[in-house]
Amino acid sequence: MLELYQFEGCPYCAKVRQKLCDLHLDYICRNVPKDATEKRNATIIKLGGKMQVPFLVDQNRGVYMYESDDIIRYLDETYGQR
Repeated sequence: MLELYQFEGCPYCAKVRQKLCDLHLDYICRNVPKDATEKRNATIIKLGGKMQVPFLVDQNRGVYMYESDDIIRYLDETYGQR
């Protein structure tokens, strides 16, 4: 299962959402408020170590990653040839 932690209005998150759609991948979108406190987003901090979006979790492969370009590259390499 793919999970994307993101917030609306973020152009980097939009790039990742577009790639997920282009590849026809099912994913869970976890909306993170832009002004959220660390306490409210303890899950993303626990999983990745910092409060930053976009943040992708690929539970099937045990992959946790930040940075939209890295996420897009990973999605292409991992799921692009299905």
